[in-house]
Amino acid sequence: MNNVKKISAAVAKSPAQAIFVTSPQNRYYATGFASSAGELIICGDGHAALFIDARYFEEASRSITEVEVIRSNDKPIYEMMNDYFKAHSVTKLAVEEGSLSYAAYTELQSKLEPAFVPGQSLLRDLRAVKSAEEMEILIAAQRIAEKAYLNTLKLITPDITERELAAELTCQMLKAGAQDKSFDPIVVSGALSSVPHGKPRDVKIQRGFLTMDFGALYKGYCSDTTRTVAIGEPTAEMMKVYDTVLRAQTEAIAAARAGMTGKELDGVARRVITEAGYGEYFSHSLSHGVGIDIHEYPNCSPRSENVLEPGDVISMEPGIYLPGQFGVRIEDVIQICEDGCFDLTELPKTLEVYCA
Repeated sequence: MNNVKKISAAVAKSPAQAIFVTSPQNRYYATGFASSAGELIICGDGHAALFIDARYFEEASRSITEVEVIRSNDKPIYEMMNDYFKAHSVTKLAVEEGSLSYAAYTELQSKLEPAFVPGQSLLRDLRAVKSAEEMEILIAAQRIAEKAYLNTLKLITPDITERELAAELTCQMLKAGAQDKSFDPIVVSGALSSVPHGKPRDVKIQRGFLTMDFGALYKGYCSDTTRTVAIGEPTAEMMKVYDTVLRAQTEAIAAARAGMTGKELDGVARRVITEAGYGEYFSHSLSHGVGIDIHEYPNCSPRSENVLEPGDVISMEPGIYLPGQFGVRIEDVIQICEDGCFDLTELPKTLEVYCA
């Protein structure tokens, strides 16, 4: 994967002559090379350079195309970068203002000669629209997580703890081919299922709902899925809440398409939940972007004015959380299309009952 040309073309249309890529996620998006260090400059004229130290120099030189790889140990890094800026007539430099600390930003500003202009949104918008290659990886990550989840369901017994189940879920993802988990799995049961981001406990799974939110990291990209199952026979209100959340998600997926604002799509699911009498218990946004980061642009919330574009990949995760009683969340990941969307998730959504 290499997006240097795509980024260079976007820079050429911006007020800057080059962009300084500092975050590991954006360096990976640009070059396909993962490292904890490195200073990447991409110019609007098509030239690009990665200044990187001896730990990564040999591997980066072999792995990265369309980028000049420069060993940064040979002389002061800022001096080398300023020489590069002069050689390519860079007087305005786009920077990732949202990813840099104040200390890092002010140090760079004092050391580098070009004037700084905001560049965060340039990379954010490019990353939101996924290519065919990225979609293949995202789908593969999703399949890994789904296989792991189905294998983990077989391990549910009255004697397993939430923490043990979370560990098994992670182990199953690694066995299925994940390089890591996308995030620490959320595995909560009983009354704690009403906490959207509750942490697994050293207690046996409790009767009521069991919510599992999990994802696999594969080739640098994340999957994200949530399923809720019943531990013991569900009550009538539990069934009503589950069916309401499922209907909210189903209607939102059916409505999703390019040209909608995030606020409009969130409103589809929120209306279903509100009309069922649970509006105050849907306490988070409907969607977030999914890609190299588990949470990225775009978002769908009651305040999201961003317009969904073809190729955007977002979660769809309505939920209802009744404090001290139980909670339900169902989450798929979809890709926005011109006339609808594509659901990457293949897991069933019929409520399953365990330990009845």
